[in-house]
Amino acid sequence: MTQDGFALRFFGVVVAALGLVSPWLALAQQDYPARTVRIVTASTAGGSSDILARQLAGKLTESFKTQTVIVENRASATGVLAGELVANAPPDGYTLMMAYHQHTINMPLGVPMPYHPVNSFTPITQLAAIGLLLVVHPSSPAKSLQEFVEWTRKNPGLSFGSAGIGSGGHLAGELYKLVAGTRAEHIPYKGTGQALADLLGAQYHYNFGGLQAAIRLARDGKLRALAVTNPRRVEFLPDVPAVAEALPGFEVVGWLGIIGPAKIPDTIVKRLHGEFVKALNIPEVKQSILNDGSLPVGSTPEEFRTFLQADLSKWTRVVKESGMKVQ
Repeated sequence: MTQDGFALRFFGVVVAALGLVSPWLALAQQDYPARTVRIVTASTAGGSSDILARQLAGKLTESFKTQTVIVENRASATGVLAGELVANAPPDGYTLMMAYHQHTINMPLGVPMPYHPVNSFTPITQLAAIGLLLVVHPSSPAKSLQEFVEWTRKNPGLSFGSAGIGSGGHLAGELYKLVAGTRAEHIPYKGTGQALADLLGAQYHYNFGGLQAAIRLARDGKLRALAVTNPRRVEFLPDVPAVAEALPGFEVVGWLGIIGPAKIPDTIVKRLHGEFVKALNIPEVKQSILNDGSLPVGSTPEEFRTFLQADLSKWTRVVKESGMKVQ
């Protein structure tokens, strides 16, 4: 056989093989899911993201009928262990991740990561938006959002507390300083509870705290709620303004969402998106998210990718301009 003849024959074999593989891939996607699907979470068992992951896993299991969706905990302070596992998994839709806002904050903070927070993954849907609540001690001279802005601008020696370096409250405080043109000292704590406890004792001046914990203290009159960090007012706190009403463009929203390895086929992404959004709209699931001080979202994969890219860009700028560093 001539060299040209051999090449033509080899080409024909490859084409024939591809002809067999393509229908097989199409069939595999059509039959999805054909085995157990797992949702990896960086949360410990009992954490808010773990609870939501298990709730959704149960609803998807009911919907899939013949296949089970399970939750696997890969807890770590930054979520990198879970992220690495999912980024390196086959892009077949059987390994997903319940990601949260730390996922896009790690890179700007310089946390070592063996993956890119957006490019190494396939976004499925943002599940929830989690705002923060700006609170002060009842003895504070700031009795409204506008008074708070004026107070912080006139007093550069104030301080704010947070659940720790790189936490949502820390990021909100640094962004506030940049947007409002103020100066304040950051006091990091080891968790939200400890940070709010010291604010109750007037050990510092203000805190952008987790909604669920801060609302409870504000409703008991132990703290004064001044604003939410969502882009607009939230329905369960209609009388509390958004910081953006005084400082347009200010927004700090934590999030929970479902992502998978990069390059999951579109047919599987579409199926997963539909299943998660359907589960998200079940009244008991929606109410559970609201009870946690969050808002259900259910964005499209394209919208979620745009959100992740914007979130990464935003915090890269804030970290650079504020000089924040992981300690």
